Amino acid sequence: MKELINEFKKTDGFTFVETVVVLSIVAVLAAGTTVSASKLISKAKKVSAQNQIEQLQSGLQAYFLDCGRFPTTEQGLGALWQKPLLYPVPQNWKGPYIQKEPSKDPWGSDYQYCSAESTPLPGTVPEGLPYVLYSLGADCEEGGDGEAEDVCSWK
Repeated sequence: MKELINEFKKTDGFTFVETVVVLSIVAVLAAGTTVSASKLISKAKKVSAQNQIEQLQSGLQAYFLDCGRFPTTEQGLGALWQKPLLYPVPQNWKGPYIQKEPSKDPWGSDYQYCSAESTPLPGTVPEGLPYVLYSLGADCEEGGDGEAEDVCSWK
């Protein structure tokens, strides 16, 4: 019986080397998952910004139909939520034109709105647009590539 107990003790549990190997494999798999998840989150933020821009564009179109013009740059996107107090005050404002007050983009910055009627549009914008609406992207600066690329209403 004593021999059987000694034999059982020799094979019970993992050795230190086996434990280190298993932990190493788990660490490699976890690192790969983290990289994949961060890429998916980045893509989801970009898609979310595109969807929010499309919703704001729908609100701008409804505003235009009621008021006969788009909000000025100074009035901004807030004109979709509450009647502007700045000149020119729209007489036929029947808003709100969006479901909730304009929020920040997925990276925490304000959406950029510029009316061609009140301000010259930036040089990178195609001619003939009545306004531009865009998010500065992950770097919160104009321009950029990859994750830092701006999300624009005209692209």
